[in-house]
Amino acid sequence: MKQAILSNWNFMRFLRLGLGIFIIVQSVIVKDLTMGVLGILFTIMPIFNIGCCGVGGCATAPPKRSTENTKDITYEEVV
Repeated sequence: MKQAILSNWNFMRFLRLGLGIFIIVQSVIVKDLTMGVLGILFTIMPIFNIGCCGVGGCATAPPKRSTENTKDITYEEVV
């Protein structure tokens, strides 16, 4: 857990953290509970480096190569 919080900080992660804190401050000024909850959500996401798909959940794996031989398919023209 400590490793996830302290590593891989980049510009976008700092930007998301700043926006989350900004939303929390604005919700306190306006006294809006809904925006406060959203601000907490947007602040927790960069702290724990999670997003919509979780940590690395959106990455696609390369397709597995099969060792089987492929057969040529022949087609007949139907008129």
